[in-house]
Amino acid sequence: MDTIDDSQLFVTDLFANHAQHSPDKAAVVCAGVQRSWRQFDRNMNRVANTLLANGLQKGQKVALLMGNSVEMLEVLFGVVRAGGCVVPLSGLLTADQLAVLIDDCDAVWGFASAEFQQRLDGVRDQLDKIPDDHWIEFDFPAGAGQTGSWTPLADWLKDATDQHPPVALSMHDEFNIIYSSGTTGLPKGIVQTHRARQHWAFSNAIEMGFNSASRALTTTALYSNGTWLMMLPVLFTGGTLHVMPAFDAAVFLETIQQQQITHTFMVPAQYIMVLDQPQLNSSDLSSLKTVLSAGSPLRRDTKQQIMQRISTGLYELYGFSEGFATLLKPHQHGKKFASVGTPVLGFDMKILDDAGQQCAVGEAGEIAGYGAGLMKEYYKRPQQTAELIWRDSLGRSFLRSGDIGRVDEDGFLHLLDRKKDMIISGGLNVFPSDVEEIVGRHPAVADVTVIGVPHEKWGESCLALVIPDADLDVNEQQLLDWANANLARHQRLHAVEFRDDFPRNALGKVLKRLLREPYRD
Repeated sequence: MDTIDDSQLFVTDLFANHAQHSPDKAAVVCAGVQRSWRQFDRNMNRVANTLLANGLQKGQKVALLMGNSVEMLEVLFGVVRAGGCVVPLSGLLTADQLAVLIDDCDAVWGFASAEFQQRLDGVRDQLDKIPDDHWIEFDFPAGAGQTGSWTPLADWLKDATDQHPPVALSMHDEFNIIYSSGTTGLPKGIVQTHRARQHWAFSNAIEMGFNSASRALTTTALYSNGTWLMMLPVLFTGGTLHVMPAFDAAVFLETIQQQQITHTFMVPAQYIMVLDQPQLNSSDLSSLKTVLSAGSPLRRDTKQQIMQRISTGLYELYGFSEGFATLLKPHQHGKKFASVGTPVLGFDMKILDDAGQQCAVGEAGEIAGYGAGLMKEYYKRPQQTAELIWRDSLGRSFLRSGDIGRVDEDGFLHLLDRKKDMIISGGLNVFPSDVEEIVGRHPAVADVTVIGVPHEKWGESCLALVIPDADLDVNEQQLLDWANANLARHQRLHAVEFRDDFPRNALGKVLKRLLREPYRD
């Protein structure tokens, strides 16, 4: 007897539906370039069909080294539609770092925009897994594409058909590899399947109220996993995605007003920059229904200002790229202001002690998550993948986060800190986020991060690195005295040092390991 197959509609299939039913509606807008849903869908097909005509096999990896642009999205989803696995890489990396990751992911094609050219030309001779004629460039300066046998994207696509490619996908097929930010070590390739990405799209769409009328604005790099919190749900539901080529606080406010943006995502550092804009008070932000913060925890004073001056529709997301997230929703701030909410739709959560046992309510331990959005594996790292897994009594594989938190009596997660960032001073655990919260209350502190540094007596001691407010006059000793008067004895600072900026990853998360290195030496 014949049976029905495992019926699924994949993310890129939905894009084809939007193109059929809303062909002239704007799908993507970036830097003055706009694509309707019909154009967006057909351009994805052209990329997919050209890859297939040149021998791309299902599951093969395609490295994407492109800045924010409409073309970047067309290539990204074209790769996926062809059955390939797309690997977007960070524009913050050096040439040598890019070479390591391109080799690590076994990419057989490479697509690059102009800002990557110089770095790639210096390392292409090391990347023999990608044939010379598989390097495709977009937006290189005139004549530059001839260097190193680059093929211009327009030339590569000139004979392509725009018909939907005949590729059968599976929910277990690999959709993308996202390399971890490297905040605690060398980046690892996080493999996410079509199932995980579909869950990412619909769960966030439901939780944050996306629909076909939504107009979302991304402010961070498209290669970054966090940016997909806006990008995937709005495209999934058939709305319109507005992409900032690079973040500018003043342009952000202008875009909200002019385009009547309904949804946006920023990291805490960006919110701080917007709050400092003189024109904020006169800006009309009434169209905003959802403003999302993720990447690192919001300071409580910043959170209050966002809700008072930008939007009451603030969502705060905690999560890790391996595939788990919690969400604090606008109506929950009143009672659970200090928490990061409850698991996103489709996820479950446990808090584990050092022995791998579940913690009681209110006890601090390592956060572990389970659900449909979990990664498949770390690419080619079975041992590191296995080290993450904790199984419950049902045999379900939860992934350990490396973050410390506690769950209250109502099931809300309170994030304490990263396990590796925790400071042990005099035998007592000090969570840097607690200290940062106190120091950040001083009016002269624009931003602060706290790290542990070696101390002869206490083993480790707290050092506050502060970006001061240029308009207020305070010195390091004055701030140190004020902070220690407001901190618990075991939390007190060894010193305060002023900085102009902090090293950050693509989502604004401070790279504390880099800040600690000089003191360890």
